[in-house]
Amino acid sequence: MSGARVRRVAGIDPQSAVVASQQGAGQPARPVEQIAAVQDHLASWLSDLTTLHELNAQIARTGSLDAALRELLEAGAALLGAGFGLVVLEPADGQGPGLTVGLGLAHAEIGVIETIPHQSTCYARTLDATIADRNSEVIVTDIAAESDVDPRQLEVAGQLGIAAQYALRLTTEATGLLGAVVWMYDHPAAPSDHQRHLLGLYCSFASEIVAKQLEITRAKNTADALCEELLPTRLPRIPGVRIGVRHRSGPAGGGDWYDALALPEGALGLTVGGVTGSGPGAVGAMGRLRAALRAYAVLEGEDPATVLSDLELLLRFSEPAGSATALYAYAEPALRKVRFAGAGHCPPLLVGERRVEYVETSLSAPLGMLNLWAAPTAELELEVGETILLYTDGLLHHAGAPLARGFAKLHTAANTAPRAAREDPELLCDHILKVCLPDGGPGVAGAGSGRAAGPIGRATGEDIVLMAVRFE
Repeated sequence: MSGARVRRVAGIDPQSAVVASQQGAGQPARPVEQIAAVQDHLASWLSDLTTLHELNAQIARTGSLDAALRELLEAGAALLGAGFGLVVLEPADGQGPGLTVGLGLAHAEIGVIETIPHQSTCYARTLDATIADRNSEVIVTDIAAESDVDPRQLEVAGQLGIAAQYALRLTTEATGLLGAVVWMYDHPAAPSDHQRHLLGLYCSFASEIVAKQLEITRAKNTADALCEELLPTRLPRIPGVRIGVRHRSGPAGGGDWYDALALPEGALGLTVGGVTGSGPGAVGAMGRLRAALRAYAVLEGEDPATVLSDLELLLRFSEPAGSATALYAYAEPALRKVRFAGAGHCPPLLVGERRVEYVETSLSAPLGMLNLWAAPTAELELEVGETILLYTDGLLHHAGAPLARGFAKLHTAANTAPRAAREDPELLCDHILKVCLPDGGPGVAGAGSGRAAGPIGRATGEDIVLMAVRFE
């Protein structure tokens, strides 16, 4: 924020300060008193400027829509002296997302508030389209003393200890109405004119941040939906094999993929990989490469190195500025044999009763990085009940830096998996995520028994793919 902007937002007018200092008993102020009054006004303005600057900087640093809304609630509560609050996001364009975030209110308490008839709530009155002023506010000094209060609202207020409310609209010139925010007191109260003025200035800036985070969230949701549509809707059922998958999209939507493809003679093609970059472009490139890899797997699946070589040739001509890492495996469940080839990708991890070890694969550059790409195929024979973990490097980056720490943490997670997890790919995926990730674990959407995976969550970071294939 520039100095000029701060002065304009704060509304400093030194001349008005002098005039104000001369008002009072109708007598001209003496020089000493006049100077003292001006100093008091300047000190007050400086304090307000400092407060607004700090609050604006804090909300500008938030990295998500939810964080921005929570910061807005906390800052407003501090300015008003309120105990708790609620922000209801209802963008006027109808494109969502609809979102309710509380401060000092448990999830169940927010649910209780939502049982109040909508038009009787303070935020609904604030959002009323008939109110022309974009900064319209609603003040309820004492709910119990209101003459037309809804009985359910009065009951909820008594249950939650809400005695007074103050609400403001959230709007910007570009987006229009975004929603409303309500601060609540546990005693009859009303903000002073000075508090309302400061809060209005703060909310004008905060609304712009909320609008920006809303735009980012919408773009992320679109990329997530596109990515999920480009990934398998179902996983194949192959006798002697069970598969579990977990997938997370990064904050900007990335290009990591996974696939499992039933091949002739009971074979199974397995692949994980990732396109460099993020956003819709990376998601689109991922979809094209995955579709091409499926075709090459059907035609030449028995030789993983040839499959990746063909994919590299396609990438060179169709995506000349891009690169990708990939691992392809051709599995014969009846023989419990797997052949691998990797292009700059992380080695698979073998998990069994008697061994937990990384599979040795030849080092090779990512696809699109060399004029002539080639890599030998590695072969592995498995014992009954062993599982192969295929994953993208996002899992390692989340697990720890440097990368060696991520490898060590993944190995430890697999090595400490309980017997039940080792016997069930779904449970093993959940166990790995719980150990390796600080922000994701059991209970997230996933794939198994033929169902496709969904996003793990909204935490920051890269895409993550984890596939567990158990041979029985």
